[in-house]
This record gives sequence, C-alpha cells and structure tokens, in this order.
Amino acid sequence: MMSEGKTNETICALSTAPGLGAIALIRVSGDRAVDVVQPFFSKNLGNVKVRMAVHGWIEVEGEKVDEVVVTIFKAPASFTGEDTVEIACHGSLYIRQRIIELLISAGARMAQPGEFTMRAFLCGKMDLSQAEAIGDLIASETAAAHKQAIHQMRGGFSQEINGLRQRLIHFASMVELELDFAEEDVEFANRDQMQALLLEILQVVNRLKDSFRLGNAMKNGVPVAIIGAPNAGKSTLLNALLNEERAIVSDIAGTTRDIIEDHMTIEGVRFNFIDTAGIRDTSDEIERIGIERAMAKVKSAEVILLIFDVMTTSYDELTALHNTIRKEAGEGKLMVTIANKTDHPDFDKTKFMSVFEGLEHLILISARQKLNLDELRSLLIHHINIGQINQGETIVTNMRHYEALTKASSSLQEVLHGVQSGITGDFLAIDIRKSLYHLGEITGQINADDLLNNIFSSFCIGK
Repeated sequence: MMSEGKTNETICALSTAPGLGAIALIRVSGDRAVDVVQPFFSKNLGNVKVRMAVHGWIEVEGEKVDEVVVTIFKAPASFTGEDTVEIACHGSLYIRQRIIELLISAGARMAQPGEFTMRAFLCGKMDLSQAEAIGDLIASETAAAHKQAIHQMRGGFSQEINGLRQRLIHFASMVELELDFAEEDVEFANRDQMQALLLEILQVVNRLKDSFRLGNAMKNGVPVAIIGAPNAGKSTLLNALLNEERAIVSDIAGTTRDIIEDHMTIEGVRFNFIDTAGIRDTSDEIERIGIERAMAKVKSAEVILLIFDVMTTSYDELTALHNTIRKEAGEGKLMVTIANKTDHPDFDKTKFMSVFEGLEHLILISARQKLNLDELRSLLIHHINIGQINQGETIVTNMRHYEALTKASSSLQEVLHGVQSGITGDFLAIDIRKSLYHLGEITGQINADDLLNNIFSSFCIGK
C-alpha cells in the first residue's frame, strides 16, 4: 500500500465493475495524468477545457484501439485532489486491458486497492471517516444503509467528533498552561466547568458507541432466528415472510435438520431470517446436530421468533421452552412469542387468551394463511428504531469507529475520575491526550501508516 511519500506517482485503474458491460471507466491520477494519456489520444489535451468531456480515439502506431470520451480534472478540483483523467471506453475486456497497458507503458502504474480514495484523504479532500463511508456507500444494499453512508460521507459523523475534540482541546490547553506556571500555583482550567464538559462529552460518546448495535445490524442485516418444536410451523413462517417456497414444509416431524437462511428488506432495513431444526429430545444423531446448531444461532441472533402450535402446545411446555431459549440467548434481545395455526377450525381465541395472555410479545398468526404477519413486521421495525435513521441521527456502523469510541469512553472516564479526585494537572494532561488520540483515530487526525493501509486495502482497486 502507498505511503504519503509516494503520492507523486501517477496511477491508473479500471473504476467500473469487472466483467462485460456497455461502458467502462478508466481513471488516471497524479502529476503526469495528462502526459500519460496524451500520446494515445487523437486530440490535443492541452486545448481541452477542464471538466469538459471530449470525444476522440485511443490509438497507437496507426492502430485504433477504441472510440472514447476523455474528461480532465485539474488539482485540487478532483476526487483525489490531484490532476485526474477519466477515459470512458467500451466495456470489452480486451479494450480495457489494452488501454491500461498503454498507460503503464507511458509511465503510470496500476493503482492498489483503495489508493484513489487514500490519495483523496492525504490531499485533504475528506477525512478518514468520510473516506470509509465511500466503501459503505458502494456496499449498501438497503435504504437504511445507504442513508447512513451518505450522512457519514457528507461529514455528519466527522462534525460531531470534531466538535467534541475541539471543546476538549480547549481544556487540555488550559491544563497544559497550568503546568508552565506550576510554581505560581494558578488554575486556568476551572475544574467544575471541566467536569460538566466531560459528563456532556461522555454522554455523546456513549450514545454513539451504543448506536453501533443498530448500525451494525443496519449494515449487515438483523439476524432473526426462528425457533420452536418440530411441526410448529417454522419453515412455513419463513416461506410466508419471504413470499416464496424457500424451505421444505412437511407434516413429518424433524424435516428441517440444517440451518436455512434468507433475507428480506422491511422499510429499508435488511433482516436475515434463519430457519432452524425443531427443538426436542432425540436419539437421531443428525437431528441432534441440527438442534445444536439451532441453539448456536439463538446466541448470535438479535431477534428470536419462538413459534408454537396453538392446538398441541400446553402452557407449561411453552414456558419451559421459552425459559430455555431465553437463558441461551441472554438478556437484551427481542424475543417474540408467535402462536401459530390460529386458523384451525377448533381454535378458541377467548379460551386461548385466558391461559396464554401475558407472554412476551405475543402475536397470533397463521403462517399457512399469512394472517397477522404485518403485525410481526411492525414489531421488528419498531425494535430496530427506524426513527433514529429517518431523523438523521449519527449511527455508528463501523467496527473500527466503535472500538475507538470504546477506548475514548474509557479514557474520558479516567479524566473525569481524575478531576473528581483532584489529581494534579500533569496526570490529567496525559489522560486528556489519550482521549483526544482515540477520538482522532476516527477522523484520521492521527496519521499512522499501518492504520491507513488496513482501512484502504479493503477497497476495490478502482476506488
């Protein structure tokens, strides 16, 4: 991966997706971007106005390679902040490769993964969190993930973090100033004001940190495990939610022995549904392994749909299974109790509710008839709190940001404890610097090559 000292090299790469297509875009960036394209372009690029698309031919030694459109961007008014040339050619694999070979022969080199975006960061076109948001935007598959990526790319998250850092830097400078006048025993940083600020910053940092649970689910999908006894209707429910025959449905108990997964989007949020083996005591080795896998999915799921047959399940059986699943799942997860097969002609709702009312998030459905599934979908969306997304709140979707916020929170707690216990300014200054460092990790205001390399290496080559 590139380091800051290599930005004078001119790089090139395909910026559209690999594979056949009508049009492909080849990007060239660096001090010599125009120079490496000019020998092969049929028109004089020196006469081309900036950001004006020009039609011409890529040709070499009398061979016409392709009819193209070339656009020039001059530094700093380009994506990378460097001189950039974009060549729009036909999508032929041969044409793309031939043009790139010509550019390399003129002195360019192939870009490494994420190098264009990394150069944009190094040239000050964006901060680190904005650069990472570009990768999230490309990978977004739902409206919610797209909305958060746009919010972060436009600097919403950065502004919040930078605002916290600036306020903390002010007090840090006051504490550092005290150290210069240690013999005079003066106090420039009011400790009461400092404590109030720390409490305020901690509240914001912890809110951002806690939002990662929602952000991670939004980005990767909310894992939803469908659990229950054999023949409770798990596979039928999966098929009904997906509106397709994804799982085999049978009256024979134990049909589902392995994990079946598929996803759907509800109001812009992706939910990953997991159909599992029926939970029961069994001597069948294959079925037993399936049940073990089902219980493992309970631990990793964000939402658990505990489904049961209203015609065959007693209250004691259900509560025993509920307690087992809840113990396995742990606290803090949504568990929905789903009473299935309520379309049975012998089902008595009044009698049923007199016994089962009060169960955790109880919903009465018929998976076969697709009755009351909208109520289930509404409950799922309510749990995710889609309002936070629609109101434009900053939601952390990146594991690296979450880890930095966790470290920042810990360091800020140490500063707060130091202020409350009256420790000297030199120790306070050390803890404040640690807090500033961890907040700066998010936006890249600390610049470590290994950190940058790790982030940008996950990008595609043309980005």
